Amino acid sequence: MQARSDDQAPAHGRDKTAEPLVIGHRGASGYRPEHTLASYELAARMGADCIEPDVVSTKDGVLVARHENEISGTTDVADHAEFADRETTKTIDGREITGWFTEDFTLAELKTLRAVERLPDLRQENTVFDGRFEVPTLAEVLELRAQLAKELKRDLCVYVETKHPTYFDSIGLSLEQPLAVALKDAHLDRKNAPVFVQSFELTNLQELDDDLRVKVPLVLLTSTGAPYDLVAAGDPRTYADLVTAESLLALRDDIEGIGPSKYLVIPLEADGTLGEPTSLVDDAHAAGLVVHPYTFRAENVFLPTDLRSSEGPADFGDLQAEITAYLEAGIDGFFTDQPDIGVAARDAFVADN
Repeated sequence: MQARSDDQAPAHGRDKTAEPLVIGHRGASGYRPEHTLASYELAARMGADCIEPDVVSTKDGVLVARHENEISGTTDVADHAEFADRETTKTIDGREITGWFTEDFTLAELKTLRAVERLPDLRQENTVFDGRFEVPTLAEVLELRAQLAKELKRDLCVYVETKHPTYFDSIGLSLEQPLAVALKDAHLDRKNAPVFVQSFELTNLQELDDDLRVKVPLVLLTSTGAPYDLVAAGDPRTYADLVTAESLLALRDDIEGIGPSKYLVIPLEADGTLGEPTSLVDDAHAAGLVVHPYTFRAENVFLPTDLRSSEGPADFGDLQAEITAYLEAGIDGFFTDQPDIGVAARDAFVADN
């Protein structure tokens, strides 16, 4: 990959003076069903710097906001008798999954469905909003972003994730081309636009950069295992290989940041308590990359054992303390389901430092 020219310089590259970004993970998904306009709007009103839509494709090539293309857990599709015959089993990124898939529905058909809470046992209060909200298109999310930025009189970033791009390419429904078009239509494919694009796969980020020449910062998400695009291509590299200090230096012409699982930044001890930071943040910063780990959630079940408030998995623990530990480790932003707590933690940290 060729290094970007000056007019393609990342709008949100590593800036030591910038305040850490609070990214509303799937919106304010701790309080509303995820990936709905209501969830994104609430995140913005809580003070999040960015809202995060994951995008998948419909049968007719429209990008919509869902965490996965299998939608039985996030919509009421199973209650629609007219779609009963759409239930099927597919292999997605090497995993066999049974359910209903966005690529088997036109946009018009998807618009007849309604969103539901993905974690009803854990987030029972969110279920009161089941059935109220549509599945939004990416274009609708971008329009909402513009409206809220104007109303709130501040920049509001959109942090788009492409989901399963290798799979969607394999069925002739590219995510990259319609994403590039959507950004251009929204006047967001430009230097300093409030946009990031992220992916767990490297190849599609390279396509967005090299072939489609998008000008927004690109972020490689990392976890355990290996990116499916590399697996499919017979490339033996794993995520662990990609986030070594040497690899990050090599990748800086491809990407502007990394989005690691939070425990790659600060792992847990054997007893489940929060441990000590790894070198990942320093290694990424040495390569000029921002670091935006995921996902910070307030419920006890998602917190280190020493930050839990009780034995109740749904009870809120000390999320602010967890976020603060990561801010002290030098991260540049973070994804959270509870943006209000994230903003409070960030603001307190900035005030103290």
